[in-house]
Amino acid sequence: MDNIRVYIKNVAEHNILGKKGEELATQFLKNLGYKILAINWQEKKFEIDIIAQDQNQLVFVEVKTRATDFFGSPVEAVTPTKKKHLIKGANFYVDKTNIDLECRFDVIAVILNNNQQKIEHFKDAFYPELD
Repeated sequence: MDNIRVYIKNVAEHNILGKKGEELATQFLKNLGYKILAINWQEKKFEIDIIAQDQNQLVFVEVKTRATDFFGSPVEAVTPTKKKHLIKGANFYVDKTNIDLECRFDVIAVILNNNQQKIEHFKDAFYPELD
């Protein structure tokens, strides 16, 4: 039973860390002059952390937050499967909203712990592949 409580506590801490990272990423983009269109946008099976407008581009942002970069950069956690899911979600969003802007996929990596707060913004982190 103690193992279950530890697991629940770790999941809760992970969710809190992720939420804080998304808040920092949102503020970071606002400070750069981005217009935030949606945060944690969900529709059907799709979820996109941040949808923003950067001048004439619609930007779909995946936020990866970690307490340390010991196991590699958070951006490395954006798997090919996750990329495909984000691209499909972005297509769904564009179809639903009829926004006619060039689209871009960014990743914001946040390292957040008691000793540091580090934000890295990877513009054009990946591109949709043609099937």
